[in-house]
Amino acid sequence: MVASAPDAFDLAWQPRLESLLAVGQGAGADLVEIFLERTDHLGVLAEQETITSVSPSFGMGAGIRVFRGDRDGFVSTNDLSDAGLLQALDQALGMLGLLRSSAPATQFDGLGTLRDFAAAKADWLERCPSLAEATLKLLDGTARLAHHGRHLQARRGSYSRDWQAVLVAASDGTFARDIRLHQSLGLNVLAADGDHRAGLGRRYGTSGRPDDLRVWDADASAQDVCASVGTMLYADYVEAGQMPAVLANRFGGVIFHEACGHLLETTQVERGTTPFADKVGEPIAHAAVTAIDEGLTDGAFGSLSMDDEGMEPQRTVLIENGILKRFLSDRAGERRTGHGRTGSGRRQSHAFAAASRMRNTFIAAGPHTPDQLIASVDKGLYCKSMGGGSVGPTGQFNFAVEEGYLIENGQLTKPVKGATLIGEAKEVMPRISMCANDLELAAGFCGSVSGSVYVTVGQPHIKVDSITVGGR
Repeated sequence: MVASAPDAFDLAWQPRLESLLAVGQGAGADLVEIFLERTDHLGVLAEQETITSVSPSFGMGAGIRVFRGDRDGFVSTNDLSDAGLLQALDQALGMLGLLRSSAPATQFDGLGTLRDFAAAKADWLERCPSLAEATLKLLDGTARLAHHGRHLQARRGSYSRDWQAVLVAASDGTFARDIRLHQSLGLNVLAADGDHRAGLGRRYGTSGRPDDLRVWDADASAQDVCASVGTMLYADYVEAGQMPAVLANRFGGVIFHEACGHLLETTQVERGTTPFADKVGEPIAHAAVTAIDEGLTDGAFGSLSMDDEGMEPQRTVLIENGILKRFLSDRAGERRTGHGRTGSGRRQSHAFAAASRMRNTFIAAGPHTPDQLIASVDKGLYCKSMGGGSVGPTGQFNFAVEEGYLIENGQLTKPVKGATLIGEAKEVMPRISMCANDLELAAGFCGSVSGSVYVTVGQPHIKVDSITVGGR
């Protein structure tokens, strides 16, 4: 059975929203913003030959934010009645010591013309695969893992579909609506042979493409996962030390995202936790490094027609030839730090206030080939696939290497496991001395102050001249 989309927010909401915004302005707020949301989620998990979990969910609500000076109050509610929204507004005003006034708001001129990004997407949900279709595709994926893999103790496939309709209205005239669609697939395996163990996974994700699950090449994905886990099953443990490293493209970009990208969001400037706060116009990385954040790449997981504050996305050059150019900023960041908005105000749902967040963030391609990077290393580590890790508040990081190989005399030799890359953004960025010409992006999720959002990480192959490698 194919789900039908609930009604998206439309112009019928305009009088109600204008009334609320006028009340907020009349109470003395500098700016009032209302975020409306409806969601439809489906999650499916396949383990071995069985569907073990089906998780549908639906949501609806509003987030109301009030600004006065550099302070703000935020309240969310699931009650979209006039009384419910007015109560939430009163609570947000109260956080700033403001009270509703009976006097009209002379400074509010009404909402602008609706910028409608949703109309062309109205049929996206009904065009998505049905539950029956999704389960068959996942079971096909786990069956192909069994066909291509050896010594597999566990095989898992997961599918997630998230549909979201949003409307943003603010007392500066902002009035925009959108529909978003994100789908992701994951394949994970655990292999064991005697004392040898290896676990590995891959995730694929896109936005705005209802047919993506249907065109997914399950066999190619299963072969990729099984080839890697088969190699790593018998790999030796890496020796710890300081050494050069070459990081592969695609998800290798997670280190830049986590260790440096967050430090270039105005949320970090506000908190005083970024070492780069006063470095605009100065070098913070090697001259080989140009880093970009944008929300424009077609189908990418972090792409947007508009952000969660109603602003259209843009291409933001964060670092150019090693020089810090600008920060990612939202409404609050602009008001508190002076850094102009970049279409980066994002939130997980109506239950969170928007904050400056990354979208599609990557290190730009360079002039070299991957082989040239590897050939420049006498003894070091090649990181083909990155796993999980952790990042401290000022950019200290450690990330597991899911699939790694030794580099000896400019050649890849034996596979190694148990490697962890350890460092700090301000020390590692100047050591990225070479970037290859094979930029690719990979889907991911990012958790921060405004919840978990869809992002893309990416890079070409890069060479780090020296990094701490944890191992045995």
